[in-house]
Amino acid sequence: MNEHLRNALSLAASGVPALPLRAGKVPFGNCPACTKNACSGRPNMKTPGPCTCPRACHGWAAATTDPTVINSPAWRQTWRDAAAVAYHPGGAGLTVVDLDSAEAIAWARANLPATRTVPTTRGEHWIYQGTMPSSNAVRPGVDIKSLMQYARWLGPGSGTMAALPDAVHALAVKPSPARRAPQTLTAPLAGGQGECRHRTPAYLERGIAMAEQRISEARSAIHTTVYRTFLAVLSTHGRCGCLTENHVARLFTAAQAKGESPRHCTDAWTNARTTLGV
Repeated sequence: MNEHLRNALSLAASGVPALPLRAGKVPFGNCPACTKNACSGRPNMKTPGPCTCPRACHGWAAATTDPTVINSPAWRQTWRDAAAVAYHPGGAGLTVVDLDSAEAIAWARANLPATRTVPTTRGEHWIYQGTMPSSNAVRPGVDIKSLMQYARWLGPGSGTMAALPDAVHALAVKPSPARRAPQTLTAPLAGGQGECRHRTPAYLERGIAMAEQRISEARSAIHTTVYRTFLAVLSTHGRCGCLTENHVARLFTAAQAKGESPRHCTDAWTNARTTLGV
């Protein structure tokens, strides 16, 4: 039994869903049977666990606490090829504040309550008890890893774990450079009537709900579907100032449920804005 498999079994025994990482700290790619979410095991990736193939093939959603799966013949080669072990913080009821620089660590020490810390290659992981949506680049050098995200296992760390504070929740709702525009988009009022028709709650709600449905029902070409949906939303609502951070978060959540990473969502949103010039 190699070290990675041993660590994964130890994590699983403590209730922490584990998964293997290949070189570059990224999950193993989809196996041929599950390319483009073709398998029926976890097509929407809303809950952690292996798909029906079964292999470690769906990123964070492959994380499991089932020792029979982790030590199964289908996974043994994966563990032999693995470069590291990761875990799904949200699946363990945890949130990791990933601090990637000395400046980020100094900011955390001045603004966040002390909690369990784990040294990383470039900084520290601060681990809190509680879950929230994951979000990258909430401020320079700071990512949040919790639901629908994985973090590299680097040891148990030190210190007493604190409850997830409001200060960390607040990080995810503050505008970041890549996502500030939806809150500040402006344009002349439609028809000169003094009120933008897109601000009508029912009109906007219907548009966002239809966009969520389009992404959720996609069975292939997920990247393209997400981009085109973002493009459609921005072409209709992107110039009137009606979109809020909550609307954008709903679209990102729908995309991440189909397997898109937070970074891919941000890239697709930024590219759609660039295409439309908004």
